[in-house]
Amino acid sequence: MRNKKVLYWVFTGLLAALMLVGSIPDIMSVPEAVELFDHLGYPAYLLPFLGVAKTVGVIAILIPGFPRIKEWAYAGFVFDLAGAMYSSIAVGDPASGWLPFLFGFLLIAGSYVSYHSLRKAAPSQGLKNVMKEGVPR
Repeated sequence: MRNKKVLYWVFTGLLAALMLVGSIPDIMSVPEAVELFDHLGYPAYLLPFLGVAKTVGVIAILIPGFPRIKEWAYAGFVFDLAGAMYSSIAVGDPASGWLPFLFGFLLIAGSYVSYHSLRKAAPSQGLKNVMKEGVPR
């Protein structure tokens, strides 16, 4: 159980860091983010919305409890990365730029699978132990 927890927090911590690092420039509409959105053909007014959505998603996966909200947050991260990758491909960006997207998908999958592994193992330990050990529920 301890190894599963460590694995969960490694994947989830890296995923949270990746999404937060991407959300801050979006929220602030920094010139580089606006330029990227212009390159992809999107209006700049979407930047703060996406940045706030990513930040809320990070909060949702880090706070214990609320399993249905966590599911939506994971789905939102997949939609965000899939849309960004598709947009990058559609405008003809080189395939070498796909690595960050693939890394993001790997982090999402690792966090999601380990989260469900912990949830599945939690009932066998009893409610008291689960709450005491801080298993994500």
